[in-house]
Amino acid sequence: MVDRLTLPRPDDWHLHLRDGAMLRGVLPETARDFGRALIMPNLVPPVVTGADALAYRDRIRAALPPGSRFTPLMTLYLTEATDPDDVVAAARNGVIAAVKLYPAGATTNSDAGVRVIDRVRPVLEAMAGAGIPLCVHGEVTDPEIDIFDREAVFIDRVLDPLRRATPGLRVVMEHVTTRQGIDYVRDGGPDIAGTLTVHHLLISRTDMLAGGIRPHFYCLPVAKRAGHRDALVAAAISGHPRLFLGTDSAPHADPAKESACGCAGIFTAPVALPLLAALFEAHGACDRLADFTSSHGATFYRVAPNRGRVVLEKPADPEPFPARIDTGAGPVTVFDPGGACPWRVTEIQEE
Repeated sequence: MVDRLTLPRPDDWHLHLRDGAMLRGVLPETARDFGRALIMPNLVPPVVTGADALAYRDRIRAALPPGSRFTPLMTLYLTEATDPDDVVAAARNGVIAAVKLYPAGATTNSDAGVRVIDRVRPVLEAMAGAGIPLCVHGEVTDPEIDIFDREAVFIDRVLDPLRRATPGLRVVMEHVTTRQGIDYVRDGGPDIAGTLTVHHLLISRTDMLAGGIRPHFYCLPVAKRAGHRDALVAAAISGHPRLFLGTDSAPHADPAKESACGCAGIFTAPVALPLLAALFEAHGACDRLADFTSSHGATFYRVAPNRGRVVLEKPADPEPFPARIDTGAGPVTVFDPGGACPWRVTEIQEE
């Protein structure tokens, strides 16, 4: 029986930190366990220029706990007014690591996103030439398309035509939720990768809806059928080199979640690594966890692995995870898929 795991310091290749009091409240939860994270740009107003990204990075660094070695990797929010030259300059100067495509209206703070792909074609071509990854929220927003089908339809209508029209563009299909998404990444060649979240690996739509609505299981893309969840798990533990962790940890204060029209987002940062350890252990794949959390993403993003290590153990009497954390923006409930998780992060080994 495995009771101790030592991993290279992990990366989170999809993270929401928000801003202001919420940023200050949730950032320590990620910075404690992870070496780096790719920070999403969907603030209000969004992070649309290199100057915006620099200013946001400064706010994140100022909010870090003393002595933290955590590195925020910044992204730009793609709009139909985005300047290709600004994107390329920001990447060459080390300000950004990627650009994020939100279909307008697809998720939280996405109203400024892209409505017509052809209008951002010059930006995509410049990114392909410069090797800048495009991170994609893969859902159509057509109201006639069932919400559970929006990812699969997006692949056919938007993503595949986009990639065919822009050879060489490096794409990350973020928070994959369907068997079709997994198949597309696996079969798509070296220029496409996919991230998988902790919550989509552990819950299905039944968990969200059966026996009463659970607002803290609501996210976008929405959790799918158990069969899709099982396909995600099989992909995560398979060791495929272009599938890796992106938690999409997305905090909202509880009153905004527990309302007549609750916000989409699940806050997993405090429990991500222990829950993944338990999942991989349950499937006899502990030897592949480090690749999923610490290696494959760095390889795709062309950065060196983090220095240092994180140690997870099974204490004899593990303390329960916090039900919520308090922030200056209000309490935020921590993801709890149910059942006991014996794993805990017990040590960070810096180098």
